[in-house]
Amino acid sequence: MTTMHRIDAHHHLWNLAPRHEDWLDGWHMAPIRRDFDEADLRLVTGPSGVDATVLVQVLANLEETVEFLALAAGSDLIAGVVGWVDLTAPDVAEQLDRLRSGPGGERLVGIRHLVQAEPDPEWLTRADVVAGLRAVRDAGLVYDLLTRPHQLTVALEVVRAVPDLVFVLDHLSKPDIAGRTVEPWATHLSELADEPNVVAKLSGLVTEADWVRWTVADLRPYVDVALEAFGPDRLMVGSDWPVCLLAASYEQVIDTAEQTTESLTTAERDLVFGGTAARVYGLGTD
Repeated sequence: MTTMHRIDAHHHLWNLAPRHEDWLDGWHMAPIRRDFDEADLRLVTGPSGVDATVLVQVLANLEETVEFLALAAGSDLIAGVVGWVDLTAPDVAEQLDRLRSGPGGERLVGIRHLVQAEPDPEWLTRADVVAGLRAVRDAGLVYDLLTRPHQLTVALEVVRAVPDLVFVLDHLSKPDIAGRTVEPWATHLSELADEPNVVAKLSGLVTEADWVRWTVADLRPYVDVALEAFGPDRLMVGSDWPVCLLAASYEQVIDTAEQTTESLTTAERDLVFGGTAARVYGLGTD
């Protein structure tokens, strides 16, 4: 690879002691209902050749972001943190300033909100949210979009409303791979990709497929759509570990990403597996 680092652009960590994480309730989440820390991360990234990562928020909780930044400050593996702030708050700029000035603040590279769970279908285009996104832009950060396919049209509206903010679409907006549904997701994804301020992550796909019976062939059509729409210079690979463990091991996820991008040149694969993430998130991976 011509890039110096192979970067996992999307993973999580959590400690269940400080606060309850109700999204882990239910029998189907039992395999990942335990703590996952940096030591666990190192056990899986090393064998897959990953030597830098982006840690992404799990909860709509400012304290979690503070903890993640402090962790990243002492880590030679976690190169960046995509955290959370309340985009609807009038003091969002001050929240960002406090995060940037605290321990590990230099590792804050982006902000994300759990838009997929918002009951208001127009949440992203609310005036207070757009103002919050402009504060993210003014802070020199990017914004990770966590949406589902039915929210892509609204996502397109906000991307156009803040054209000088870089948006990173997580998990290709979670297409229905288990149901083998391609349209209208593919059309809406391509429309979003037409906007130059949007990049996307090849991440979280195994858990949108059949958790037990998925194959690489099931995922390939969705990756092909993304490659055609965005190109390798606007795509990055993320494991979505440990959520991915519901359907696949870390190694399987990385291997699947390699197989579904095998048609690319070496230089193009270098972008998808590290170069794009390093550029978009401004990662200091020296």
